[in-house]
Amino acid sequence: MFASPLIVRLIATISGMTATRPRGTLMLLSRLSKIAIRRTPESLMRLSTRQYVALSYIAHPEGISQSALGEILCMDANNVVLLLNDLESNGWVRRVRDPTDRRRHIVEITGTGQAKLDYAVGALETIEDEVLANLDRDERDTLYRLLDKAVGDDP
Repeated sequence: MFASPLIVRLIATISGMTATRPRGTLMLLSRLSKIAIRRTPESLMRLSTRQYVALSYIAHPEGISQSALGEILCMDANNVVLLLNDLESNGWVRRVRDPTDRRRHIVEITGTGQAKLDYAVGALETIEDEVLANLDRDERDTLYRLLDKAVGDDP
C-alpha cells in the first residue's frame, strides 16, 4: 500500500516529526557535513578541501599506496595522479616505490606538507567548535568514537 504525501505529513506531525526534516542517521550526518563544509572557507585552511582530505590520509607514518588513496577518495587513477601531481609540485608529498612491490607507489607526506596540514587542522578546530556547539566535551568524544568506529578505518 502506498501512502499519499498528505498521510505521510499527518503521521509525521502526530509522531512529532516534520515531513520536511527527515531524522534518519545518514540524513543527519549529511546535514552536519554540509553545515561544516559551508562554514569552512578554503582560505581559512589555506588548502582546498580536496588537498586537505588527501593530506589527512597520506599523513600516516607509513604513508599510503596511491591505489588505496584513490579507493578512499573514490577517485579514478587518473584523477589521483592529477591530485598527487598538485600536492607534489607544492612540496607537500613525495611518491616512492614500494620496496616490496616495485609496481606500487607509496605516497608520503613531507615536513612542509605536515606543517600545512597541521595549520589546517588548527584552523578547523574553530569551525568544529561552532558546528558542534550544542555538544559538551563528553558528547563530542563519544560522537568521534562512534563515527570512527562506523567508518572502520584502522587505528
